[in-house]
Amino acid sequence: MILSRRHLSLAAGMAAAVALTAGALIASTAEAAPAPEVGAAAPEFTGTTSFGETVSLSDFEGKTVILEWTNDGCPFVKKHYAAPPSNMQSLQKSASADDIVWLSVISSRPGSQGHVSPEAANQLTTSRSAAPAHVILDESGEIGRLYGAKTTPHMFIVTPEGELVYDGAIDSIPSARVEDIPKADNYVTAALDDLEAGNPVATPSSKPYGCAVKY
Repeated sequence: MILSRRHLSLAAGMAAAVALTAGALIASTAEAAPAPEVGAAAPEFTGTTSFGETVSLSDFEGKTVILEWTNDGCPFVKKHYAAPPSNMQSLQKSASADDIVWLSVISSRPGSQGHVSPEAANQLTTSRSAAPAHVILDESGEIGRLYGAKTTPHMFIVTPEGELVYDGAIDSIPSARVEDIPKADNYVTAALDDLEAGNPVATPSSKPYGCAVKY
């Protein structure tokens, strides 16, 4: 049977619609990739640090790892880096003393709040007396999306065996007020205390608060 020009046009239109729908579904699926689950293996990743080094989560096998999503322009991040009380810096130094690896991750896209050059990231570490083991520059957002990082700060804890045991806020008071820090329950500290005691993490997840990650 010979198809008319009108039939050919309709068929082409339907094929294009099917292709567009399939493409939309693929994009939707990618954006809706499930975040890692507490109690499951933490997703492996590789990133570049502010000093140009390449690090992977698996490099730190056998050690507890803390992941901190950060954005220096975010008021909620400024709250925890304010000096005094230097809350985030104190946590980083305490973690380092306990041989815990602290990785600060910047997932802000170029041109957005919190995006910094490697030199600026190192300057921030120095000027704030911060003490992360590494600052990972994730401007593509690949690592952030892999973990489902939603806010700055957003905290994750990985055991020496590679299990994700905490996902959530740094503490219990979702404000940008420095004076709230001593009144809040610090979930990260509590989780580390539970791990050190050999107990399950009593609060394995919480709702993170802060500025949206600028993907």
